[in-house]
Amino acid sequence: MKIIIINGPNLNLLGKREPTVYGVQTMEDCLAALQLHYPDIELTYFQSNIEGELINKLQEVGFSCNGIILNAGAYTHTSIALADCIRSITSPVIEVHISNIHARETYRHHSMIAAVCKGTIQGFGMDGYRLAIEAFKHQHTEKQAQ
Repeated sequence: MKIIIINGPNLNLLGKREPTVYGVQTMEDCLAALQLHYPDIELTYFQSNIEGELINKLQEVGFSCNGIILNAGAYTHTSIALADCIRSITSPVIEVHISNIHARETYRHHSMIAAVCKGTIQGFGMDGYRLAIEAFKHQHTEKQAQ
């Protein structure tokens, strides 16, 4: 299995940014732990603060990965371009948010990408990435059993 985690703007600051909202774990530490826990999965990571770079990466991997875990950050609430891109690729995408976006500011309550994603995981901290991997593993196992 090939899964990529793609993080959007300001998520390069995990571990430093608003620890009461996002926790103190860095993405590098989270990724290392996930790679140890899932040695049978080719797990890669990409982060950008630039919307166009996120779209380019989605287009690059969106026809070859078994799954894409996308935390689009603030672009979740604004980007029709990301939604159009997700709609255009064949790899399934799970939207992940570290915080519960519905427990935050009202402008964060709407996701422009949720309707074109396989599902959404939010509010479980960094464990949301693991939960998304588990969902992809389960889906992959079911397909192989058919």
